[in-house]
Amino acid sequence: MKRLSLLFLSCFIFSCNSQDGWTDLFNGQDLSGWHIYNGSEDPNGWYVDNEVLVFDPAMRTDASNASLITDQTFRDFELSIDWMISENGNSGLFWAVKEDTTYIYPYETGPEIQMLDDNWTEYIEERGNIQRAGSIFNIMAPIEIVSKPSGEWNNYVLHIDQTQNEGWLDFNGTRVLEFPVMGSQWSELISPTPFNDWPEFGTTQNGHLGLQDHGAKIAFRRIKIRELR
Repeated sequence: MKRLSLLFLSCFIFSCNSQDGWTDLFNGQDLSGWHIYNGSEDPNGWYVDNEVLVFDPAMRTDASNASLITDQTFRDFELSIDWMISENGNSGLFWAVKEDTTYIYPYETGPEIQMLDDNWTEYIEERGNIQRAGSIFNIMAPIEIVSKPSGEWNNYVLHIDQTQNEGWLDFNGTRVLEFPVMGSQWSELISPTPFNDWPEFGTTQNGHLGLQDHGAKIAFRRIKIRELR
């Protein structure tokens, strides 16, 4: 009942902040409209400071999953989000997340747009561009490296259109990814990756959006969405 009440409140807040087709997903005051994956009511490291949504692993109350997802689900949309990562930080943005107690983490079903401190040389040398900022994590590398250093704001505009089988990512104003999101083309994209063995990975067409707990401090602001149809 509490979840339903929060959802009603968040929908009311979002509808009042809609401009030019864009709707705020973060009200700048609290976690309304969001919850920890699979329902914990403990924010477990998440808080709001001066209209910025922050995850700080030093403020965690336990070691369980602390990834945050939207109360609502989305199918065809554009999402704009500013993010700022700490030094040697690693996090991510998920789409098409299925919330189910079968799973522990959002990444088991939702593909991830990587958020990373791209000046983390050791990480990049070991993992390559397929895991750096602006990649579809471990699936597709960005065509350009346009990230700003840790401690500075970056912007993503993520376009997911299941109806047209079209996805793209603008990273700080540059189109760095274009990709399919469903069907045989999507299957071909993930077939050479470990995700190919995960039965529901990337299969949810109407799913939650998520922000990853990956043990690093990260901040988000100006989170807004425009549904395409």
